[in-house]
Amino acid sequence: MRNLILASASPRRRQLLALTGWAFAVRPVNADETPRAGEPPEAFVRRMSETKARMATSAADVDALIIASDTTVVIDGHILNKPADAAEARAMLGRLRGRAHEVLTALTVLDTASGAAHTDLARSRVPMRDYSGDEVAAYVATGDPLDKAGAYAIQHPHFQPVERAQFVDCFANVMGLPLCHLLRRLRTLGVDSATDLPAECQRFIPYDCPVHEQILNSMAAA
Repeated sequence: MRNLILASASPRRRQLLALTGWAFAVRPVNADETPRAGEPPEAFVRRMSETKARMATSAADVDALIIASDTTVVIDGHILNKPADAAEARAMLGRLRGRAHEVLTALTVLDTASGAAHTDLARSRVPMRDYSGDEVAAYVATGDPLDKAGAYAIQHPHFQPVERAQFVDCFANVMGLPLCHLLRRLRTLGVDSATDLPAECQRFIPYDCPVHEQILNSMAAA
């Protein structure tokens, strides 16, 4: 088993990666997550994910696999990253209310032995419910939106911003670590899950995922 390193401080990503049954080390990195002028959302998340993976190599073993990812919310072609303050969080949630948007996660696995980095892109369409202004105010007051792309957590137990009956995509992707995309990539590098990962993921969320077989049976990007 290769040494695995998660290049993230996110507790959500740590929880999700633990579902694989793999032992892993955590090496947070601090990257500038500012989009470049005119940078498309797909290029932005790919660049950030690969940057984070490269930054983590300075503290990595010579024979390790570094896992890094970057997640953003896209609506009307515009990136919604983490809000700067409560006012921006309220504005983001108001913009998303009652509409569908896209969540993009770029997932990079970097092999320190060869220096090769492999990046996959996961997409999820997320329909939001028509929550009230009072609900937004109460949620923003918790401080939870401030470290979330788009100012929300799909898994939040009280706010629950998503129309779950209309959501038919990868839930873990919206949480920040698309596990089936990760497993598909690691299998190409000779690493398989120590658990029934789709079952563990659906049990953890909980969510009856309609796309895990399609993802696992498709080809990883080159």
